[in-house]
Amino acid sequence: MLRRRDLLGGLAAAPALAAGAARAQGAWPDRPLRWIVGYPPGGASDTFARLIASQMGPRLGQNVVVENRPGGGAVVASEAVARSPADGYTWMHVDNGILTYNPALYSRLPYDPDRDFDGVGFIGLFPLYVVVRLDSPWTDFAALLAASRTRPPTYGTPAVASPHHLAMELLKRRSGLQAEHVPYRGGPAAMQDLLAGNVDVVVIDTATGTPFIRDNRVRTLVALTEARTALAPAVPTAKELGYDAVAYGWQGMSVPRGTPAAVVNRLAEEMRRAMQSDAIAPRLRDLDIEYRPWSPAEFQEFVARENALWRPLIRELGIRLDS
Repeated sequence: MLRRRDLLGGLAAAPALAAGAARAQGAWPDRPLRWIVGYPPGGASDTFARLIASQMGPRLGQNVVVENRPGGGAVVASEAVARSPADGYTWMHVDNGILTYNPALYSRLPYDPDRDFDGVGFIGLFPLYVVVRLDSPWTDFAALLAASRTRPPTYGTPAVASPHHLAMELLKRRSGLQAEHVPYRGGPAAMQDLLAGNVDVVVIDTATGTPFIRDNRVRTLVALTEARTALAPAVPTAKELGYDAVAYGWQGMSVPRGTPAAVVNRLAEEMRRAMQSDAIAPRLRDLDIEYRPWSPAEFQEFVARENALWRPLIRELGIRLDS
């Protein structure tokens, strides 16, 4: 995924402690806050957490400390936050895997995303694209589909059970495409092997794929988005081609269930300000990430819709990460 310096650009680091107190709301917050990220430093989740925290901290009048706790598909971090006091001082960086996929991927989890977290705010939808090399014989999705009936191509994704992997499996079921999955350790590795001719197709997200697509270093066959994107306006969506396959990577922020409503609402307000700030909004546009200024309730409703689609598909596919 995108390295931190690529996304932050020249943004100066926010002060560790904002001058002046935040707007009064009781005594909260009266000490530093923690944003827990279940992935290593430098990836998109870590980068967005630090960027957003640099905007929220000054307005809340406290330092926001981003803690990376990688391990087990973010299960380690999720458990830590689920067991934290519901007081608004511990935040969880969430995504498809943490809130939607993990209950179907693991027979046992030390946390229950449906009961242990309250949604706060949304970070964005990361469009997904199906791409091939420029010298590929497949000039559009129809050609790929037809060829797959004779010889199923290989397709690369950043990992097993990633949004990219599951999106392609959904597209396969809705279109009849035949293809064999080749998981990699991250999107850049998959793209490197695509360009080297070691894999036929890659499903890539906008954060990693933007420079390849924008610079015409790959041929983009289809977008798995609701509508055509600014990044690839000439590329049709799967829906346009008659296949009901819409899928994104996405990220947001949650807190332990039971956090006072007033605190959740304050965090949601400040997060919306941050996402629409001059420091963040242009970067979202540059990467073609689709932001939604959802309320906590709207974010929760979105997650429920995602659960209804993806958990049954994961169980149908028989994908497990603890076997």
